[in-house]
Amino acid sequence: MKVLLVDDEPAMLLAMKRLLSKMEGVELVGSFQNAVEVLEFVREREVDLAFLDIQIAADDGLELAHSLRLLRPDLDIVFTTSHAEYAIQAYDVYPLDYMVKPISRRRLAETITRASGRRSVSSSDVGGLTHNRLTVRGMGCFEASSKQAGAVKWISKKSMELLAYLLVKRGRNAAKIRILEDIFPDMPHKNAETYLNTAVYQLRKALTMHGFKAIVISSQEQYRLDLDQADVDFIQFEQGIEELSEINSANEAMAIDLEKQFTGELFEDKSFGWVTVERERLAIMYDSFAKRLASWLLAQQRYREAAHIARKMVSRNEFEEESNLLLLNILGAMGDRQSLDHYYERYTQLLLQELGLKPSPLIQGLYEQY
Repeated sequence: MKVLLVDDEPAMLLAMKRLLSKMEGVELVGSFQNAVEVLEFVREREVDLAFLDIQIAADDGLELAHSLRLLRPDLDIVFTTSHAEYAIQAYDVYPLDYMVKPISRRRLAETITRASGRRSVSSSDVGGLTHNRLTVRGMGCFEASSKQAGAVKWISKKSMELLAYLLVKRGRNAAKIRILEDIFPDMPHKNAETYLNTAVYQLRKALTMHGFKAIVISSQEQYRLDLDQADVDFIQFEQGIEELSEINSANEAMAIDLEKQFTGELFEDKSFGWVTVERERLAIMYDSFAKRLASWLLAQQRYREAAHIARKMVSRNEFEEESNLLLLNILGAMGDRQSLDHYYERYTQLLLQELGLKPSPLIQGLYEQY
């Protein structure tokens, strides 16, 4: 089992190294004193178990744990700390264990044994179901699959739409009457109810083939999904943005990876009428985050990375002024006069041809500045 340590106290790292070196089946693959190095390491190397101090000098161990979760969802995390009062907050990221310093050899051995047991069950994949998860891509497309049976084969379009609908509810209950109104809007209530019952049956049947017989839960005229068994890209994306309230050198790698995950609109290739509001909300969330990231990269003089993100934003909405201002600013700061002139000319022509307008004084002023 590959283990890494994160603690800003050299004495604690040394003590843990000594304890782990005497434990069979454990390979210490890295030890670190700051979050930046940890994230870079985990992006490139395989790790099974991480021991994290909750307070790591200027870094936040809880924030680091959230970042690691996004990079490697299957990574087991154990928190080590001198402060027991952090325990409740720590369990927000579902750690394997929580240990208060000083850590005894017996206590550490118990945790290692527990982690090894989980790994053994995962490797054996008992019945093909253990640790089998439903993987869902909803940004730019709609696809669902599992390791057990590959891509989900939909029995009907409505059963597929029902899964998408319940995924957007993020594990919350959806009232039956509301589902009927949203998924079967033009159908008489009695007929819609029959079709819904059929769609629920078909969805459960399709997912049962993948080992998720009980993922669709119904109770008291309501339906929901058990998302403990699912990895959903747009839910993970939103959680990642919520964690990155501020972009800095400690989390820049995670921020860049997160931006790359946005590959298109929510269920982009589907014409679900009810998804419009949620699609727009996710798009606004991405645009706001992407602008923050591109602006931060610009401030760090990482012009090419910033320009790539700004161009992606502009391609999504060619007339949105803030994104165009940002891109012009980046091109100007790069000193790439040819690209600046070409882009400004293209933008000016587009405004005139499509809207009959000229660039705003703000954009004209920025262009003239460079």
